[in-house]
Amino acid sequence: MEKGTIEQLVRLALEARERAHAPYSRYKVGAALLSSSGTIYTGCNVENASYGLTVCAERVAFFKAVSEGERDFLAIAVATSNGAPPCGACLQVMAEFVEDFSSFQVILVNAEGVWKAFTLKELYPFGFTSRLLWR
Repeated sequence: MEKGTIEQLVRLALEARERAHAPYSRYKVGAALLSSSGTIYTGCNVENASYGLTVCAERVAFFKAVSEGERDFLAIAVATSNGAPPCGACLQVMAEFVEDFSSFQVILVNAEGVWKAFTLKELYPFGFTSRLLWR
């Protein structure tokens, strides 16, 4: 992936992080998801007093994209204070919509904009997918 594309995803994820609604954890997360059409969908975490109803930034971005008809994705940047990886639920949502775990890039960004890229395969090597349902 081109450096300019990564930098754009990083910038948009950091901007989305600023819009997070995180009054309980105070752990703001932003995401920027690149579809194969070239459209970028952003998301932020949205917490709820009923904690189980909280939605992570990564899932917000994926759900926005899917609701707009996108089904093919290339990369996602995830911005947190410390560059942490996505939670298991978010990795599972990625697994649902990413065909090739080895090519999908997950770019982890800290609050200062320092980033590191991984593949979904590196972060979720044994992802549960629909292929396992019919074996």
